[in-house]
Amino acid sequence: MLQQHPAEPELHLPAQLTTEHWRRARRALLAKMLGEFAYEELIEPVPAGDGWVVEFPDAGYRFRAERGAYGSWRVAEDSLDAELDDPLRFLQHARGPLGLSGDTVGHLVRELTATLIADAHLRATAPTAAELADLDHVALEGRQTGHPWIVPNKGRLGFSARDAAAWAPEARVPQRLPWIAVHRRLAEFRGDPGLYERELDADFRDRLGDRADDYLLLPVHPWQWDETVVPLFAPWIASGEIVPLPSDGDLRLPQQSIRSFFNLSRPDRCTVKLPLSILNTLVWRGLPVERTLAAPAVTAWIHGLRDADPFLRDECRVVLLGEIASVTVDHPVYRELPEAPYQYKELLGAIWREPLGRYLADGERARTLAALLQTGSDGRALVAELVARSGLAPRDWLGRLFAAMLPPLLHFLYRYGTVFSPHGENAIVLFDEHDVPTRLAVKDFVDDVNISDQPLPELADLPGPVAEVLLREDPDFLCQFIHSGLFIGVYRYLAPLVEAQLGVPEEEFWALVREEILAHQRRFPELAERFELFDLFTPRIARLCLNRNRLLLDGYRDRPQRPHAAVHGSVANPLHASTDPTRASTEPTRASAEPRHESAEPPRRSAVPPTRRRGTVTPAP
Repeated sequence: MLQQHPAEPELHLPAQLTTEHWRRARRALLAKMLGEFAYEELIEPVPAGDGWVVEFPDAGYRFRAERGAYGSWRVAEDSLDAELDDPLRFLQHARGPLGLSGDTVGHLVRELTATLIADAHLRATAPTAAELADLDHVALEGRQTGHPWIVPNKGRLGFSARDAAAWAPEARVPQRLPWIAVHRRLAEFRGDPGLYERELDADFRDRLGDRADDYLLLPVHPWQWDETVVPLFAPWIASGEIVPLPSDGDLRLPQQSIRSFFNLSRPDRCTVKLPLSILNTLVWRGLPVERTLAAPAVTAWIHGLRDADPFLRDECRVVLLGEIASVTVDHPVYRELPEAPYQYKELLGAIWREPLGRYLADGERARTLAALLQTGSDGRALVAELVARSGLAPRDWLGRLFAAMLPPLLHFLYRYGTVFSPHGENAIVLFDEHDVPTRLAVKDFVDDVNISDQPLPELADLPGPVAEVLLREDPDFLCQFIHSGLFIGVYRYLAPLVEAQLGVPEEEFWALVREEILAHQRRFPELAERFELFDLFTPRIARLCLNRNRLLLDGYRDRPQRPHAAVHGSVANPLHASTDPTRASTEPTRASAEPRHESAEPPRRSAVPPTRRRGTVTPAP
């Protein structure tokens, strides 16, 4: 019988979506768009009076901007014309001159709008710098503004407004995750055999009774269950090989990566990383099967390097947050379709990562590197607040930051031909009780560890599962993980913030970075050949582009492999001895209405098949 009086439907309205919050968010996003598009030479501003202009057939965008290291542009929000301060209108004016396809424009409007909604919410709820400094690392994740380089950095295609309000990191809503049991015919487990005993209470583990040994347990994102698992794994749900279970009862909170969750109820339990088939910051956010299977083996190898190296273990005391266990569920049909889009090879599984809290000493605090780019509602930068609390001079505090971060990253590169992707999410800075940086924690090994393609003796005896999954890159491209992941992806934004709020000129900032690298090289003279092989001081480096990839190369098309960072020309290296970091391509450049098309992949000497290439050097979700 039909219900005679159906319930009144409720419309979801994003919180704080007001005219003023929207206006402020759109101005900031347009300033970012102009700056990052100019950096990637998608547009080429020309001098106009005391500023710059980008001319399109239907509109001219005038603004003031400062130039910085690596050829960057910093556009002043208050210099934008009030009649032309909308990134969506900018896209309308730019689509023809940029050569954007219709499908790219259509999807990009959606991604930009979703990003603006999230930005408006963040601005409406922003705490002061002092309040940011008081937050622990878990709470601080929900206050960050996303990838500083990618313009539509919170597009999350696939999420509705209601989904974003429940599951986005800036929503800051603790949630319980349901679990499923998957028969061992479909699922594989790798890693710590005692995982379930530590992570799950006994009564939860025993829910399957005498069938328990035949199944593997894993949490599943409710959105993924509704949108992907039920529609695509229906035959195996019907057969009883996939069994839905309730929540384990623990409250969890999404990190900036949106698919990883802190355990709030039991902080001693692992962070879980789950596939989420949404498109965000260039790629679908699934879990690749082969890399998920290999995660514990990669962790064991990385931990072994550190534990056998007195410098890393005892001097740096670097924390490597291990991916200690994983479950993968490979779709039986898509497994046999190599030509199918890669999103269908990343549908179901879980990775358990060690929680940071167990490694913090008494009085020690943790903050992701990305947090240091945040500014409070009072206009004061978090980094300025931390320097003030430390009691150190700004230059000394920066020296401590670089001394905490760079030595372990450099040592892994020079000694072991191994790099992490130390972007703002993966790199976590640990501070003492006075907010002085002391050491580094790193996460995300299986996705973001790459090794040299050169015949280094340190890489001669890699364990089989590690050798099969880690990507080998040429020396120049390994250096890009430091340059683009850390220096361009984070320090490029931190340097002007420090100059504006702490009075340390940008050229001095980069001089301090250079000196820390040289100090490390003096510390290990026996590695001189490696310093030359992995040369961080070359006059110029390839310009990797993330927005250009979306706009002109891959767009939104499906493909069998994850996309690569675009390469477009080169930029001056501020670490080169003769380079003035403040004169990075400050000369006016010609205006161009025609896009330049180029390879999405830099020249490399690696023998690794193209199907095993990385997606991007700096993929912050």
